[in-house]
Amino acid sequence: MGTRLATGLSKAKESVVAAKEAVMMAKEKLEEGRVDLSMVYTSTEYDHRKVVDTVRKATNNAPLIGASSTGEFTEERFERGSVAVGLLSSDDIKIFTALAKGVKEEPAAAMRKVAAKLRNKIEGYPHLTAIILIDGLSGVGEEIALLTSYLPGHNLKVVGGMASDDFRMENTFIFSDDKVCENALSVCILASKMPLFTGVKPGHTPLSKKLRASRTEGNVLYEIDGRPAWEIWKKETAHAALKRGIDVEQLKTPTEIAWFFTNYMLGLSTGKEDQYKIRWPESLNEDGSLNFTCGIVQGAVFRIMDGGNLENQINALEQAAGFARESAENAGYSEFAGIIVFDCAHRQLMLGDRFSEAVDRFKKMFPDVPVLGWETYGEIRLEPGKFSGFHNTTSVVLLLPNSAHKKRGLQCK
Repeated sequence: MGTRLATGLSKAKESVVAAKEAVMMAKEKLEEGRVDLSMVYTSTEYDHRKVVDTVRKATNNAPLIGASSTGEFTEERFERGSVAVGLLSSDDIKIFTALAKGVKEEPAAAMRKVAAKLRNKIEGYPHLTAIILIDGLSGVGEEIALLTSYLPGHNLKVVGGMASDDFRMENTFIFSDDKVCENALSVCILASKMPLFTGVKPGHTPLSKKLRASRTEGNVLYEIDGRPAWEIWKKETAHAALKRGIDVEQLKTPTEIAWFFTNYMLGLSTGKEDQYKIRWPESLNEDGSLNFTCGIVQGAVFRIMDGGNLENQINALEQAAGFARESAENAGYSEFAGIIVFDCAHRQLMLGDRFSEAVDRFKKMFPDVPVLGWETYGEIRLEPGKFSGFHNTTSVVLLLPNSAHKKRGLQCK
């Protein structure tokens, strides 16, 4: 059988109906194949508990992971306000899931708890990839990325995303097996006979000069170069924003400011030319400090980034997939069983009606390959020696090769 991914998507109004339509669509594509893992991403318009219970019942309680989202897509189409389901069936991959609560208050304790449940060694399945899902409003995305060293496996690859909630910024939920939780961390280990392949690409480019985070506390940035953060942010972006019809001194409402931050984010220096870890300032405080979706280290050097080039944003998903495919082909794999995408919700917000164009370009690279994608509040991609860590406004791709189509004479790297 090898490895197969099948997907389904529904916009039915009632939670149970939507979940059943999506999962049954995916099961039909599997053609009675065994379900080894269910992946579920659902809009806040649905009752998450009912969606998870419906999918579990339809898949004979197979392991399940997922999260609330801000947009969902498959190889067939992109939607908002839907339920998307991916079903994985594989003779080449073994699945292990774990969840821990309290990730906001104690991220290290949550990761240790998860890791303790996942220390299985599987003979004949040497390649380990972790899918990590985090409460999107916890503010600990960067911390969790750094804590992945707790997880088992030498040269572990990690991908993942932070749950979202249709930009309501109220509550985000993580799913693991039969659990539906806020303030939680979920990890799914894919132990596989063959390597899986990842890629990442942001769509923002540097705008400002180099700046320094001179005063921070957790995920709050108070001062830049000794001045109030908001004062510097306005100064460094004013000229570029005015060209787009935005007067930074007239930004008043939380909605206006959030939209502005979506276009002008923080880019942490990685020490490599043209490679930045993007950070989203999700809101502004009365004292001029900025709140981020992850911790900002005091003393960090960064630039303010410009996301206004829509072609860069459209190309990001295609380029991330291209990086993953190049790695796979170098390792001898030319056919693929499926693609899992963690895509930032803010790219969708910036692109508007053109977001579907980005998805269409990506799908043309992999005709007839099943795709399961969702919109996050932050993305994770960790791979030894690669552009890695926690990201905002990026596309992260996990490419599942088909072991039956590995080229002869080439060894996996």
